[in-house]
Amino acid sequence: MIDHWILKILLTPLSILYGTGIAIRNGLYNTGLLRGVSFSIPVISIGNLSVGGTGKTPHTEYLVRLLHEYLKIGILSRGYGRKTAGYLEVSPFHDASQVGDEPLQIKRKYPDVRVAVAESRSVAIPLLIRAYPDTQVVLLDDGFQHREIEPGLNILLTEYNRLYTRDFLLPAGRLREWPNAADRADIIIVTKCPVDISENEMNEIRSEVLFHQDQKVFFSHYVYGNPYRMYNSGDRISLQENMHVLLVAALAGTDYLLKHVNAKCNDVQLLEYRDHHVFSNFDIGDIERYYRELPADEHNIILTTEKDAMRLDIHRELLQRLELPIYILPARVHFLGEQPEGFALVIKDWLLNFKR
Repeated sequence: MIDHWILKILLTPLSILYGTGIAIRNGLYNTGLLRGVSFSIPVISIGNLSVGGTGKTPHTEYLVRLLHEYLKIGILSRGYGRKTAGYLEVSPFHDASQVGDEPLQIKRKYPDVRVAVAESRSVAIPLLIRAYPDTQVVLLDDGFQHREIEPGLNILLTEYNRLYTRDFLLPAGRLREWPNAADRADIIIVTKCPVDISENEMNEIRSEVLFHQDQKVFFSHYVYGNPYRMYNSGDRISLQENMHVLLVAALAGTDYLLKHVNAKCNDVQLLEYRDHHVFSNFDIGDIERYYRELPADEHNIILTTEKDAMRLDIHRELLQRLELPIYILPARVHFLGEQPEGFALVIKDWLLNFKR
C-alpha cells in the first residue's frame, strides 16, 4: 500500500477508473446478465477484498482440519506465480514453480486431500469431480473475486490492522473491489487479531464490517508452534531470548509475524522480500551472507514461514550443501470470543443443511 498521502492523491484517479471497471463487472453479475456456475456439491470460497496478507491459506487449512475426518475434500487454487498453465493436480513432489507455494504447502501438510490448480475454477471443479467422484466438498482458495463460480458459502477475510472498511482501491490502496462487495459474504472473519481484544472492540468492528444482518462475524488470531528444521522436521526448537535470528519473509505484511518473533528473541534481523517472491541463487547467497554476519553464537538460526519455505525449497540441493540452520515457524488459526467453537458449528450446520 502507498503510505505517502501525496502519492495516494495522485493515484486516486487511477483507483476510480479501476473501480469503475470493477463496478460494471459486478453490476452485470448482480443484475443477472452474467451468471456464476453453481454445483450440486457444497462449494466454500475463502477470499478477501485486498491484495493479500489476510491469511487465506491458514484459514483454508483450518477448514481442512475441521472437515477432513468426515468428508472427502477437494481444494482449488489459482496457483499464483506458477510457471505451468491449465488444470494440474498438485503432488507433494511438485515444487512451487510448478503449482504455486500455497497449494504445495497444503498438499505437503495434508497429502490425503485432493489439491488442484487452474486459472478457471468453473472448468476445474468438473475436472476435479470427474477425477474423484467421491468428492463431498470443494474449498476455493482465494475465490471471492472469481464470480464465474457461485459458491454455496462465501467466507471473506479482513485483517484487524487493515479492515477493508478503512482501505481504498488499487493502486492508491490495497482493495481489489469496492468495500460494498462485502455484501456477498456469508461469513466475515477479522484475522490476525490481538489475543487480548476486548468484547467491546469486537462489537465495534462487527458493526463496522457488517453489510446485512444475515452475515456472521468471527475473530481469529495465529498460534505459532515451535520451529522445526527445514530438512529435518523432527529437529524442533523453542525460540529463546538469547537467540540471534535472521527472519526471512516474503509476505504481503510482516508486522504480525515480526511482533511474535520479537517478543520471543532479543535480536531479530528481518530480510524482507515482496509477497510470493521467487528466490534466486543470488537471494540464497544474500541469506547466507546475512546469516554469517550475525554475532558468532551457537544459537544463531534462520527462521522463515511455511509458505516461504515452499519457494526456498526450489534450491534444496544448494541449501543442503550450505548446511544453513533454516527453521520453519508453523502457524495455526484459533478463533476468539466467548464461543471459539462458534465458527466450526456454523460450517457444520451449513453442510448438514446443504440442498443439492
